[in-house]
Amino acid sequence: MNDPETFPWRAMMAIGFGRLRLASRDFWAMTPCELAAAVEGTFGRAAAPPDRAMLDRLMTRFPDRRGDQDAGTG
Repeated sequence: MNDPETFPWRAMMAIGFGRLRLASRDFWAMTPCELAAAVEGTFGRAAAPPDRAMLDRLMTRFPDRRGDQDAGTG
């Protein structure tokens, strides 16, 4: 299963072989830090998730709609 402590090898292999087009020997010769840098260089750095204060501001600014106010009905 998905253990949060387990390195996501399957996803990294998909990116390394598929997107970065690394040869198998090059992929397996990389350290996890080198692989992370290569992925970051290709896709950019992931944005940090919003903290609670930012989430509260977003929820106030963009409240969920209910009932007949849902998109497309009102």
